[in-house]
Amino acid sequence: METNWAAEHLQVIRTLMERSALYRRALAPIMMVNGAIGIAGAVVGCALSIKKNLAFSAYWMGISLLALIASFLIARRQALKEQEPFWSLPTRRVTQALLPSFLAGLVAGVVFMLVVPSSLSIGIGLLPPIWAILYGLALHSAGFFMERGIKLLGWLFVLSGLALLLDEILFPDLQTSLMGHAVMGGFFGLLQLAYSIYLYSTEKVNQAA
Repeated sequence: METNWAAEHLQVIRTLMERSALYRRALAPIMMVNGAIGIAGAVVGCALSIKKNLAFSAYWMGISLLALIASFLIARRQALKEQEPFWSLPTRRVTQALLPSFLAGLVAGVVFMLVVPSSLSIGIGLLPPIWAILYGLALHSAGFFMERGIKLLGWLFVLSGLALLLDEILFPDLQTSLMGHAVMGGFFGLLQLAYSIYLYSTEKVNQAA
């Protein structure tokens, strides 16, 4: 039994390494679309003056769901283009790596949405860096199956999120709705958009070489 499991595990790793370039090409448009969604979400959130924890958490979880659906559609289209099955064993492995952190982020959003809905400071100040840390952990976990750039991006999310979390705790006056939307737009908008540009530019360099 253990021998079969080890053989299957090695086969998955070998397949993932062989497809790393394919996943890199698929990740670039996903990051670009998600970055655009994050920036648009921050702009609309500020324009609508979404302040309460209940509304803030629900709004950004809705934005996250939209980004997740967009990522799924892009990945599925890429798989069809390459004439490969979408829900393959390597894809399941990547999903399993992402799932714990994503689940923790969902629980954190629900807690802030339902437990402290009347506060104007607690959730809006602390929830964005918590989400950023968990997202960074998810990227780092998925980075085992991809090139190391995604791991570095994960570390950037984690370290920046920790620094911001400490700053919000030490300086609670900074916990405003405007700052919350700006942080979400910076983390999940600008950072992902910048990474997509990096992927596209390095892909062109690799093709030229």
